[in-house]
Amino acid sequence: MRSSFASALSYQKIALSNGASVSYIDQGNGTQTIVFVHGLATYAGTWLQNIEVLKNSFRCVAIDLPGNGYSDKGDLPYSMQYYAACIYDFIQLMKLKNVVLCGHSMGGQIAMTLLLNVPHAAEKIILCAPAGFEQFNVFEKTMYRSAIGMADMFSSDENNIRTSIYNSFYQNPRQADAMIKDLIDILAFYPSASYKKMMDASIQGMMNEPVYNRLGEILLPCLVIFGALDALIPNKLLHPIATEQLAIRAVAKIPNARLEMIPFAGHFVQWEKADKVNEAMVNFLK
Repeated sequence: MRSSFASALSYQKIALSNGASVSYIDQGNGTQTIVFVHGLATYAGTWLQNIEVLKNSFRCVAIDLPGNGYSDKGDLPYSMQYYAACIYDFIQLMKLKNVVLCGHSMGGQIAMTLLLNVPHAAEKIILCAPAGFEQFNVFEKTMYRSAIGMADMFSSDENNIRTSIYNSFYQNPRQADAMIKDLIDILAFYPSASYKKMMDASIQGMMNEPVYNRLGEILLPCLVIFGALDALIPNKLLHPIATEQLAIRAVAKIPNARLEMIPFAGHFVQWEKADKVNEAMVNFLK
């Protein structure tokens, strides 16, 4: 099932070594290949506004993680380690060269997990509003999981999906409606129980597989991009500090990293301020 927006992305499919079949977008040419990894319960289409520009200079490959988007769903061991292994296997099967890992939100934590496991998996890394920069104690983990459950994020209810996406923006751009329609179509087509299981397991993975204390082991050139008005990172109830304060503290731990704070942007910074993010990416890669 495809909406007109998703059809324009020209999806392809490939079977991973673990048996899961994943959908992906492959556009553009260049000596460097940017591998885009989306965030929790979204899909490769969240990178559309970046791919449309960056494909003129780079090969752009965006994957739907297993259990997400148009990839296989079911009884899969969703975790940061599982997702990271899938991305690395995907890179090997596709024979991608000169790889730049680019992750948003949960996708950022997955990218960092992969590099901590396989430091040579990429040449550079770009993190857009990454999860993994925030630390949670046992009590905070319980509170966070409870808050997510009560909110019923990304359930099969259209209003909940729309609200969840809009909360990820500082201002609600009308272009996001196409993304929302795709996610609604996806959830209507697949059993909602499967999505909820993936959500819960993924959240557990982010909580229980932290990367913060190992950020110093990421030695590759690293670009970190945050929207200055990100309402999701950090969690404002548990950690009432500015996003920039959190970002500065974490980026200081990565030996070869630089930070770009984008004004008037929320959690979906790569979509809301695509022009600024694309410019920062090009300057970093060239």
